[in-house]
Amino acid sequence: MSERGRIDPRYVVVFGACLTQFTVIGLLFAYGVFFKVFEDEFGWSRTLLSSCSSVAFLVMGTLAIVGGRMSDRYGPRIVLCISGALFSLGFVLASQLSQPWQLIVVFGLLLGVGLSTHDVVTLSTVARWFERKRGIMTGVVKTGTAVGQVVIPPTVALLIATIGWRSASVVIGIVAAGLLLAAALMVKAPPKPAADRAASQAGLSYAGARRTRTFWTLCAVQFLFFPSLMAVPLHIVVHATDLGMTTAAGATLLSVIGGISAAGRLTVWALSGRIRGKRAYVMCFLPLIASLLALLVIESPWLLYFALAVYGFGHGGFFIVVAPTVAEYFGTVAHGAIFGSILFFGTIGGAAGPIVAG
Repeated sequence: MSERGRIDPRYVVVFGACLTQFTVIGLLFAYGVFFKVFEDEFGWSRTLLSSCSSVAFLVMGTLAIVGGRMSDRYGPRIVLCISGALFSLGFVLASQLSQPWQLIVVFGLLLGVGLSTHDVVTLSTVARWFERKRGIMTGVVKTGTAVGQVVIPPTVALLIATIGWRSASVVIGIVAAGLLLAAALMVKAPPKPAADRAASQAGLSYAGARRTRTFWTLCAVQFLFFPSLMAVPLHIVVHATDLGMTTAAGATLLSVIGGISAAGRLTVWALSGRIRGKRAYVMCFLPLIASLLALLVIESPWLLYFALAVYGFGHGGFFIVVAPTVAEYFGTVAHGAIFGSILFFGTIGGAAGPIVAG
């Protein structure tokens, strides 16, 4: 609270960013619930369904650069309003799906637009508002992602079972529009830094960052991580049904990832003031690699819960470290554009992951 009893505007921004993460990533995870429905009703292959998510990731990566630059120049609010509206429209239009090309256009393009701004715009804005608590506030925002992963997939599965997937898609789109537009109005750019703060909020320009080895190293790391980010949540439900689980039980695996990922976020959050970006990256990748190796040999469906708990820890922690690390090495003067470019390289890897897994 401020001295006059008003809520600190910085925390309104954090809540809006958190709500954006909750909605967009929760619904991204819920796409895996639609897999079995589309497979049974239309006979579409898993490769086709995976390709749709790959298109969404390519759109996300390409527009993340644009979204970051637009946010740097015009502010986050207008960018999030437009992308949130298009993301929600995608679910409404999905209720009319009947052809594979429609799936690509609706889920691939429109959902990709929403994904392109949910991280780069919100986390860059939070990094600008908080000079000393970037890691902590990033952790708070990304906790919204974990809650969305826990709550939304089972809710979507229940909606589909209750009112059918077409009606459920319309309801999802309408609710998402309300949440994302409300969240966008909360996320605003900080005031221009005063002269005594200008140095701390300065840093390298976008062109200057691209000439550094650190920039390209972060791009490579993002490229290598994103295949698992997309392939595991997208395929785990249908993989679980292949091993004998019901679709509803398989959806709870997504909740396990979301719930444990919150622990990963909170751990990195708690350590953010004591470890720098490089060590935080290592701490996240070790459990991630261990879980992926375990998934190669697991045949019992119930062992999936343990493997995905380990995966969720690394998965969640990874998302905390990127934005603060960008600010640590490059400052915030061009944070959106730099972060967006690093995210773009991740989406190239992420686009290939689901297709190969499918």
